[in-house]
Amino acid sequence: MSSPETKEKVASYITHDYASSLESGKPVKFVYSPEERKLVRRINWTVMPLVCGILFVQFIDKSTLNYAAVMGIYEDTHITQDQFSWLGSIFYVGYLAFQIPNQYFLQRLPMSKYLGSILTVWGVCLACMALGKNFEQLAGLRFLLGFWEASTYPCIFLLISTLYRRQEQVVWFSTMFICNAAATSIGGLIGYGIRSMHGARGISAWQCCDNNSCEILMILNTNPLPFLTTVIIWGVVTFALGIAFFFFLADKPKSRWFRLTPEEELIVDDRLRDNTVVQNKDINMDHIFEAFKDPRFYCYLGISFLVNLQNGAVTIFSSQIISQMGFSDLDSILLNIPYGVAIGILLAFTTYASKRYDEIGYVAAVMGFITFLGALLLAVIPYGGAKLAGLYLSASSPIYVMLQTSISNNVTGYTKKIFYTGGNLVAYCIGNFVGPLMMVEHTAPRYIGGLSGYMAADILAIILFLYVRWSLNRENKRREKLRKEGQIPPPAANREELDLTDKQDMNFVYRP
Repeated sequence: MSSPETKEKVASYITHDYASSLESGKPVKFVYSPEERKLVRRINWTVMPLVCGILFVQFIDKSTLNYAAVMGIYEDTHITQDQFSWLGSIFYVGYLAFQIPNQYFLQRLPMSKYLGSILTVWGVCLACMALGKNFEQLAGLRFLLGFWEASTYPCIFLLISTLYRRQEQVVWFSTMFICNAAATSIGGLIGYGIRSMHGARGISAWQCCDNNSCEILMILNTNPLPFLTTVIIWGVVTFALGIAFFFFLADKPKSRWFRLTPEEELIVDDRLRDNTVVQNKDINMDHIFEAFKDPRFYCYLGISFLVNLQNGAVTIFSSQIISQMGFSDLDSILLNIPYGVAIGILLAFTTYASKRYDEIGYVAAVMGFITFLGALLLAVIPYGGAKLAGLYLSASSPIYVMLQTSISNNVTGYTKKIFYTGGNLVAYCIGNFVGPLMMVEHTAPRYIGGLSGYMAADILAIILFLYVRWSLNRENKRREKLRKEGQIPPPAANREELDLTDKQDMNFVYRP
């Protein structure tokens, strides 16, 4: 229990004027005290190395199919390009299958124990998977991979929403996808090295690359190092990260791993008032019913589905698209490195613009237009290196970061926030499932039909985001008017403990 002297001391350096935010009807930019900056640094160094590590490993594992496309997987397994598209899509069937149980476990179990256990099982599966020799076996392996990975994003989205102020969250959501971009670049380097081993000991390069399909018997052969570095090592790394998550992840704002002083606990209380996340194990069905009645919920689902059509296709087809521009198989893999760098630059720009202008909706619209421009260049440039510009601009990660930031910033109530995040991931799965199937084999190498569909989807996503922004801004103005008329009582003293939704809490100010 904090003393009155401690509370008075903390109040002197909590400079966030919440009352000003209510009076203006707009979020007030927060000014950090030195004490809170020190606390935030400790939170960052305690939590984010683990988070970034697993996101990096997960994306490398998931994207190995992209490199396998130019490493002999077609010839060795006799699959067609349409079946290859299904291999990209089937991952998200497994991902989707686990979303409903994940919603339940995420609220009922401690996040560190839950996610840590999942990661250890996932790591064992990676290390023990046998070689897929045909489409059916590869499809089964891809399904299992998606099934176990399905818990990762929802857990980390919720963790960031719980630990960070609303204006801080965009940085870490962007960082999540910058880890993916780094995995794309580094995965390209690894893939380049592995591709040069093609034919060694009678094994195709894709068999070395694909973490899901390396034959265990081959690992037992002499000179096993290449195989250990592709399958066993990644499986062991994932397993080790699972152990670290289980025991060391700080999954609560007042976790013992933060070593909070009484003064810092009061700063955490103020941070909780800002992000309005109240952790509890009770599933509140009223929050779910409220979500179903909210038009913005369906807008968020629509945006997630639409932007991930293009994401699902580009993630597994980028190497083939580059190869069809006239580059060699080795160069096709190597040119994924600047693709990852381009995604990182776009994400950094997105983060800067959102933080600099305290804006979500307009930044999302701009990034959606850039994604549209990328698909347009891929469609209209018939051949040659200039087409790479279209590929490098076509990443949908920036607009997706803005989508999750909007959900995290503007949805309160613990069950409601989990439900919105889960709905977002369901739409994410469906979009990534459908997207590769739009790359029909007989339309290669330009894929005009699929790219036209992606462009239309990008425009619709921009329109939906602008509607969400208008809707949030309109509600802020309505609440501001009601406050000035005295129709809204001041916030309760224990507001952060009541687990109110953004609709129930009329003092809540949206961030459009």
